[in-house]
Amino acid sequence: MKTALWLYLFLFVAFFDLHAQYPILTPFAISIGAAPSFIGLMMGMYSITHLPGNVLASYGVDRYGSRLFIVFSLLGAGVILLFQAYVTDPWQLLLLRSVSGFVLAFLSPACLSLLARLTNDITEQGKLMAGNGLVHTLASVVSPAAGAYLVAKIGFSTAFTILGWVLIGTAICALVFIKEINGKLNRVPPPEANSIGTAASPAQSLPIPWLIYLLPVAFSCAQGILSFELPLLAKNREAMMTTGLLFSVVSIGALITLSMLFLNRLSAFQRTLWGALSLALIYFGMAADVPLPLAVMLLFVGMAKGVILPALSTLLIELSGGTKYGRTFSVLSIAFSVGAFLGPMLAGQLRDQVSPYYIAFIALMLALALLPFYRFRVIVPNTHFSKTG
Repeated sequence: MKTALWLYLFLFVAFFDLHAQYPILTPFAISIGAAPSFIGLMMGMYSITHLPGNVLASYGVDRYGSRLFIVFSLLGAGVILLFQAYVTDPWQLLLLRSVSGFVLAFLSPACLSLLARLTNDITEQGKLMAGNGLVHTLASVVSPAAGAYLVAKIGFSTAFTILGWVLIGTAICALVFIKEINGKLNRVPPPEANSIGTAASPAQSLPIPWLIYLLPVAFSCAQGILSFELPLLAKNREAMMTTGLLFSVVSIGALITLSMLFLNRLSAFQRTLWGALSLALIYFGMAADVPLPLAVMLLFVGMAKGVILPALSTLLIELSGGTKYGRTFSVLSIAFSVGAFLGPMLAGQLRDQVSPYYIAFIALMLALALLPFYRFRVIVPNTHFSKTG
């Protein structure tokens, strides 16, 4: 598992670097003259430019492996940050963020595909997905506050330059130390797995129902709304520290539930369903201004997030039948990109008419209402079977 350890290390550095930008991008955009509606457009464009990268990754990762795509994504993102340090106009920032969205689109499907190929045991794959979520969360616990502190001390330009060189250095290390893994799941699942419609053997693998991908669309829509709203609380550099700490609170919540290993005894479907329902209710509480501190609500958001993300990845591995990991996780990234585009765009345009958190609640509840129906398609015998190997 040496490859997994190296991958986790590089992912930690990459996620730390990327999450450090969360609390500072919006204040930086405002400082160069961007209006809130334009910031929503910028965040939406960053997400929508993920789509062509996700489509290319869906075929490229399965055909050429993950290593070079990981290196390209980290290197490209680092170079763009170096240019971002010298931006003086909102449209320049929009262009760079759009390009950044494209190059970073390869990172997640490439990493998840490589992790899935490290073992042919579904239990071990679930642990690796949980490990990915843990690394992501650990990095995001301290990085938003660190990014805000960095800007408060040395300014936007120097902070972006440092973050850019860190990504470039990580890309070079990934090129040297990450080894490509070729292989696919060759196990035969236990009979009960097929009886509940949560897995299929490679010989009888099914196309993953599209209803599954509605939930990541809604989830990332809600996350995009949160990422849009929180930085608007920062009116100056000192307030950025508070915003950075609020982002860290979300990550601490995710870390709490990721540490609850007993949750893995529940099926991936159950964890996905109940985690998403909890998240929807939390956003409803935020929209209704329940008498709880914002930090407490964000802690609950993070706890729900820590349940959903690893469970969703494991559920997709089970449904894929162990084939075409690159395509499976690329479609997942496409779903996340679509939601991350819709969330800030809707929040930017409608925040004066309705609470953006209510939009997040509606999106999650619609996806949840349709999610159970995917199982009817999977368990119907002798229908919809197709070769996916």
